[in-house]
Amino acid sequence: MMITYFQNDVVTISYDLDKQLGMAVWNGFLSSSEFRKAVEICLDLMEEHKLLRWLGDNRKLRAIRQADQDWFVEYVMPRLAAGTLRRNASVVSEDLFNRMAVEQIIKRADNLGDMAFRDFERVEAAMVWLQEPLPVQAQA
Repeated sequence: MMITYFQNDVVTISYDLDKQLGMAVWNGFLSSSEFRKAVEICLDLMEEHKLLRWLGDNRKLRAIRQADQDWFVEYVMPRLAAGTLRRNASVVSEDLFNRMAVEQIIKRADNLGDMAFRDFERVEAAMVWLQEPLPVQAQA
């Protein structure tokens, strides 16, 4: 069962402990402070519950500023790589500029550790992939 961890007008962050799954549903254009605060909350949730799976529903997320992309690569990606996540699914944005920003972030990521990352067009397809059994070493 999904439990809401945090919600405001631009993001809803929730989790399901039985599935070891977290999810962020983004909505609209976020200021730098809104974006960074929401991402920090996502990281806190991942670390607090040692989640293995994450779904970013970016369909309604708008462009991400260059400074926030740089911050994400420098600050967030190392935390993700060092964390417990093993599958990270992203439902791509309807916004071209957001899709380009996310592509650039992924290209700049040096090392994702044991985390697999995939883009999807539909939430349902992302959920199927996320819920597939993880390799044994990824569950340890």
